Amino acid sequence: MDARDLQAEVDGLMGGLRADLERLAVIPSIAFPGFPAEPVREAHDLLVGLLRDAGVERVERIDLPDTAPVIFGEIPPPTPDAPTVLLYSHYDVQPPGDEKLWKSPPFEPTPVEGGLRARGIADDKSNVIAHLGMLRAFKGRPPVGVKIVFEGQEEYGSPFDDYPPTDSDRFACDAMVIADLGNLRPGTPTLTTGLRGASEVVVEVRTLEEPRHSGEFGGAAPDALLVLLKALATLHDVHGDVAVEGLRRDEWTGASYTEDEFRSLAGVEDGLPLIGSGTLGERLWSGPAITVIGLDAPAVEHAASAVVPYARAKLNLRFHPLQDPKEAQARLVDHLSTLKPFGIPLTITPGDTGPGYEAATGGPAYRAALTALKEAWGADASYVATGGSIPLVNGLAKAAPGAEVLLFGAQDSMCNLHAPNERVLFSELRSTVVAMCAFVREYAADFRAGTAS
Repeated sequence: MDARDLQAEVDGLMGGLRADLERLAVIPSIAFPGFPAEPVREAHDLLVGLLRDAGVERVERIDLPDTAPVIFGEIPPPTPDAPTVLLYSHYDVQPPGDEKLWKSPPFEPTPVEGGLRARGIADDKSNVIAHLGMLRAFKGRPPVGVKIVFEGQEEYGSPFDDYPPTDSDRFACDAMVIADLGNLRPGTPTLTTGLRGASEVVVEVRTLEEPRHSGEFGGAAPDALLVLLKALATLHDVHGDVAVEGLRRDEWTGASYTEDEFRSLAGVEDGLPLIGSGTLGERLWSGPAITVIGLDAPAVEHAASAVVPYARAKLNLRFHPLQDPKEAQARLVDHLSTLKPFGIPLTITPGDTGPGYEAATGGPAYRAALTALKEAWGADASYVATGGSIPLVNGLAKAAPGAEVLLFGAQDSMCNLHAPNERVLFSELRSTVVAMCAFVREYAADFRAGTAS
């Protein structure tokens, strides 16, 4: 199909795709402990049926311990010289959080200007539907071989992150489209080329057997909370930049938010400065970030006039896509271990750590994606990274080490993923379907030309 026929075909499919997105979004498929498993199975079964209706004859499930089923589908290459593309998305969603903050019930898809609002409708059910849209546009017979991976427990995490290298034949492909991302802003076609790694570290300090009267003992008795706060204050310099030695930071040369966009997205209070120096891209994507994500200390409301005997903090470290995760975590641990605020040692406990990812660019799949995104959105693609992590990307890349990895999709940075009032725009969904279709068309042609030469 040429560009005009392709867009007409997708336009004709949009009504059905919207209806199926609503059917999927109404299911509270939350794969977190404490939530019922039945809705996750219901979403799984719905997608299996939709895949079969789209022409995918081989549909299987991968069952691993303590995880929701993974949907695996396959369409063989139409000719021996056609490439194979793996398509990834996930059908589970984040919990809705405080439902009082939602403008409508989170699992009742509700029209908003240009789109729909519901939990998980952008992350990641819109991208599941985009994959289905591509299959429907080609009547289940695309010009490439297709492998489909729809995960059911991505948001909480599962053993599937490490599974693909143990079954590499199943996941072998020439390129993969990881559709768990989207555009920098609506209408701006975007390829994500890097994912920061993530690590967690717990810092704790105990100084007294139990609380002691602050009037009688304060000023000499070591206050555990003061000790901890003094340690945490060393993690950043006076500008707010990370001050831990050995954490990689590079110049960012791709696209980025404007400061006004970022302030709006982050909900920064009026009149407050952003922290850190350098470009937003460096601070958000190609450099480190350390956040205190939890703090155990007496609550203000019920605070007693006493010296605090024990305090604990949980730190989240985000690091450069190419820095070794164990090295990055060790740098933070080493920094904290050398500290003895007021002469008092800290107890440091490393937690989980996961690698980042930086995609290779310049191959035939990458060239095809640039062409496809321009055809879909009418503008050249921008390149960004993300501070979020998709651990499975590394597992899939290890299973298919020669495959090009493309990260794009129907979300956008203003869609409120993981937040109240999440929404997706129909224009982004439509353009993503067009881009998926144009990508497989262009990639198949380029791949065959390269094979022939």
